Parts: sequence; C-alpha cells; structure tokens
Amino acid sequence: MFNKRFKLSILVFLVLSILAACSVNSSNSDSKKNKDDSNKQKTEIVYASAKDINDMNPHFYTGSMSAQGMVYESLVENTEDGIKPLLADSWEVSEDGKVYKFYLRKDAKFHDGEPFNAEAVKKNIDAVQKNPEKHSWIKLSTKIISCNVIDEYTVELVLSEAYYPTLVELSMTRPYVFISPKDFINGETKDGVNGFSGTGPYILTEHKTDEYATFEANENYWGGSPEIKKITSKVLPTGETTFLALQKGEVNFVFTDDRGTDSVNVEAMNQLVDSGNYQMVRSEPMNTKMIVANSSKSDNPVSETAVREAIWYSIDRETIAKNILNGTETAANTLFSSNINYADVNLKKRGYDLEKAKEILEEAGWTLEDGAKVRTKDDNKLVMKMYYDSNSSSQKNQAEFIQASLKEIGIELELIGEESTSIANRRSTGDYDLLFNQTWGLAYDPQSTIAAFTSESSYLHTTSGIAKADELYKKIDEVMMSTNEEVRKSLYADIMTIVHDEAVFIPITNGNVTVIAPKNLKGISFKQTQYELPFELMQFE
Repeated sequence: MFNKRFKLSILVFLVLSILAACSVNSSNSDSKKNKDDSNKQKTEIVYASAKDINDMNPHFYTGSMSAQGMVYESLVENTEDGIKPLLADSWEVSEDGKVYKFYLRKDAKFHDGEPFNAEAVKKNIDAVQKNPEKHSWIKLSTKIISCNVIDEYTVELVLSEAYYPTLVELSMTRPYVFISPKDFINGETKDGVNGFSGTGPYILTEHKTDEYATFEANENYWGGSPEIKKITSKVLPTGETTFLALQKGEVNFVFTDDRGTDSVNVEAMNQLVDSGNYQMVRSEPMNTKMIVANSSKSDNPVSETAVREAIWYSIDRETIAKNILNGTETAANTLFSSNINYADVNLKKRGYDLEKAKEILEEAGWTLEDGAKVRTKDDNKLVMKMYYDSNSSSQKNQAEFIQASLKEIGIELELIGEESTSIANRRSTGDYDLLFNQTWGLAYDPQSTIAAFTSESSYLHTTSGIAKADELYKKIDEVMMSTNEEVRKSLYADIMTIVHDEAVFIPITNGNVTVIAPKNLKGISFKQTQYELPFELMQFE
C-alpha cells in the first residue's frame, strides 16, 4: 500500500513538473513573441496600394513612382529651398547655358556593389537618350547632345541650346535616375533590365505581382542606413477593404499615391484618427485636380470653346471641396495655384453660374427644345463621355456630382470608370472627350505640365484643336530657352492666358498628399512632389 502511494506521489510530482516546465516555456515563448512583434512594429511599415508596383525599370513609366523613389536617385534634388546636391556634390553651368559639369559624390554604390561613377552616369543617360520616342514628353531629352566622362567622378552634359529647367528635370523621379550597368540588357534599358539595383536607401528584395512588394533598408547607403528597416507595399482594393486592414493591423500606413487613388475615404480617415491609434498628416497644396478636354476631337461638341466654357461655369467647386472632399482640398479656379512659380497671372474669373452657362450655350447655337432634356445643334445632341479612375472613390463621386449639374444646363454626360493606365493611354491616343487628370505638381510646374502641352503622350490632343495652337507651341519653345527672367514671366503669362481662355484645362480643386500613419511614427515629411515620400527620414518613437 505504501509502495502504491509512493509511486502515485512520484507520478503526480512528475506530471506537475512537466506542466510547470511547459508553462515556463510557454511564458518565455509568448514573451519572446511579444518582444519580436514589438521590435517589428518599430522598424517596419506596411502600406496599402491600389496597384502593383509594376515594372521597376526607372527608364520606363509603368512603375510606381513612390516605389521607384525608394530605390533610385538623381544627380540633384528639388527641395523647398531650390535645387540641392544628391548624387552630385556640386555642379557648374557654362555662361551660354549649354554645358553642365557635375562633380559626383565618391561614397555612393549601387545595391549590387557596383561603383557609382561618371561612367555609370554616362551609361544611364545614354540609355535614356537611345529611346527618344518614350521620353519625348520631357524637353530635356530633345536638348541633350552628349554626356561625356571627364574623369572618374566628373561628368559633363552638353545641350544643343540653353534650357533653363535642366536641373529641375534632372531631379525628377524618372527617367534621369541611375540603375547599375550590370542590370542593362545589351548595354541598354529600352528592352527591359535584368535587375533593379539603384543607389537609394531601400532595396527591392521581393515582389509577388498584384500581391505585395518588399523593400529592405540599404545598410550601405551613403546617407546612412534608415531607421525603418522594412517597407512592404501591399496591394488592396480601395475603400472598406483597406480600412478594415488598417483596423486589423494588416497594414499600418496609407497615403494618396502617384496613381491618384484614394485608399481610404475621408470619413474613414477621420474615424481612424478618432480611435487614437493613427495620425493624419497633410502636405501643402501640391497640384491641381482638373478635367481635361479634347479640343482636337472635331466631330464632338467638346471641340467647341463655348461648350468647354459652359462646363467650367457649371462646376460647383466649393461644394466639391467642402462636401465631397470634406475640406481636404480647396477650390481651384485656375490651372496652377498662386504658390506655383510664374503662376500669379490675372486671368478671367469663372465662378459657379448655371445661368451664365446656359447663356453661353444658347449663343453658340445649342438650343433646348420644348420638353427636351438634352440640347441640340444641327441635329447633333450635346452628349459627351467623361472618364474617371475607377480606383478613386472621390473621382467617381465628383463625376456623378458634375454629371447632375451639367444635366441642369442640357448637357448629357456619360460616365466611364477605368483603370488609371487605361485613362493614361486614352490621353495619349486622343480617344476621349473629357477625363480627370492633375498637374505635375509643385516641384515640376509650371514648366513640366506646360511642356506636356506639345507632347502626344500627354496633352497634345487637349491643346491642338484650339485656334491659337501654333502661337501657343511657339511660346512654349521660347520660354524653355529663355535666359531672361522678365521675358520668361511674360511668356508664361501668355501661355496660361491662352489655355485659360480656351478652357481646355478645367480646374476643380488644389490637391495635396495625405498620410494616415501610426501615432508614434515620427519624421513624416513631404518632398516637392506628390509622387514620393522620404521613408528614410521616418522612425518610430
């Protein structure tokens, strides 16, 4: 009996010992897991994107600019205080404005270990220049005669003529940024690349198409390794799906991206901020959201100035800004906001005035027969199509609001939502009546948007049908070559007046970049562009 009790006691002791050990191990495991999760939360950003990052070749235009901006860098950087050094420590410009000499930094390397030097700069710029049709929209590409290596860390850019926006266009997210020559195919990039090694603060380490892309900190970055060690771009449908992902912690960062989409609507943003876990940070006005009208479509009412002007008068911008966009943007009455250089021009005022819109249409011969809902002229109905980004809830809401307003003056507007890439293609081919778009933004304007007026891949179809098209294009060429500041101001004023009077760019609101991020994420700031964010400057408390 004693032996039985003794054996039972030993068995109970062993069981309790095992359970205690398991409990300690489990506690240690949970503690380690919580610690790992905490460390991960302090070094990782997962942001929601409506689109895949796509092709990261920096000499193409299909990739996400916010993603490319993490990986690749330019010679110079456009800042609030003007052009500053980046991969070039300094530079000199010849008296005639035709030669730019850049002195390169000596501590930069590509992600694959290849040196960044004058030879690499020449190979990249030559690669861009070997694809002239792709880059015709950027005027600098038509001015470069040669890129010459002076010594290992000095390179010279020779232009055919003086071109004042040279440094601004060299600072853009693409195409004049640098990828390792080892990634070239047959010494070029126009047929694709073998890899994506830049000099930037982050390295693309994994990409699963239409699911996610992972970027890890470049520990050998010349500017110092970033505090945020891992950034994941996660593809999610906009709206409720992204909102729920934020609530669940599957993503912890959203921003209005370079595709112009709204991952989360304003009400949802405010709800997240009210929860106490998130902060909302907005940039200064960056761009102008607008409707682009195809003046070259001669068989469509949109080719008439009067029709375009009537549409302008029919848009209640204040209500759009206040009610649809919840005050996150401001009403725009001109193509460029007044904080844009050269844009302080006295232009004709066109406010919201339906009676004025009706009067303009009547004078132009567009009449509304008794009982009819749509105006006609010469047996043609006043009907047009307007395209908007199907991934942008705010564009859809604005389109429906404008559609209802135009109905009141006798214009029938058919709304069509499409992918942003499809809309960009329509803009290039001229297969549109009206479509939503936006100016290039603070860092690039007015010169970049205005230069695009003459580009077939951008706004040539928008501007080519107006009466003063030839005069407009001549002035654009002149302003880009002008070295006289007063002459430049005068030319820009003339250019802006011509397109304003013709109402081919119908402004709606001035937009900005909005970020929703964890409350303890510090260092959130903005570049002079709506296309990139300086993730390398961010850190968690």
